[in-house]
Amino acid sequence: MATDHSQGWEVVADRFIEIRSEIGAELVRSWAQECLVPSSPIVDVGCGSGVPIAKALSDEGFVVFGIDASCSLVKAFRGNLPGVSVACEPAQESAFFGRTFKGAVSIGLIFLLGADDQNTVLGKVASALEPGGRFLFSAPQQACEWHDTLTGRTSLSLGADAYASRLNRSGLVLVRCLTDDAGNNYYDAVKRQ
Repeated sequence: MATDHSQGWEVVADRFIEIRSEIGAELVRSWAQECLVPSSPIVDVGCGSGVPIAKALSDEGFVVFGIDASCSLVKAFRGNLPGVSVACEPAQESAFFGRTFKGAVSIGLIFLLGADDQNTVLGKVASALEPGGRFLFSAPQQACEWHDTLTGRTSLSLGADAYASRLNRSGLVLVRCLTDDAGNNYYDAVKRQ
């Protein structure tokens, strides 16, 4: 039996594309405009179809790169953002295009991973950021578990204190938490100089 590197997202890709709302796009757009120089390279880790996050960043003139483990979502990303670099690979195994970035976003991915994979991805993002680079990712502030409504798999938030500690061990400093219009929490971190 083949391993599902997308952790259930390949099977529900069409449904995910159908129901993905604009929630978070304005917050990410504002964050990038505030924290990064226009045309900066940004990697979207767990980019899905590219809509709405990567598209919002691209529309603002940022040079976007996407990473997602679902082949169907990567195919949709290519259709939505022709010419934008995207890799079909799990974030925890990604080479991050063999380059560094001024910014990274991961909206709706980190908490879908187990604790060890979360640590791995946080470390990989930190390694892929330039000194002073920014990282924005979403996860609840409280430590909690729940079942993802689309895949049925367990989602896990390690909680604000654990994320601050893990970011620090990876060379990142938690600057602040932000909240979007739907009440979702985002961690904003900067890589030490």
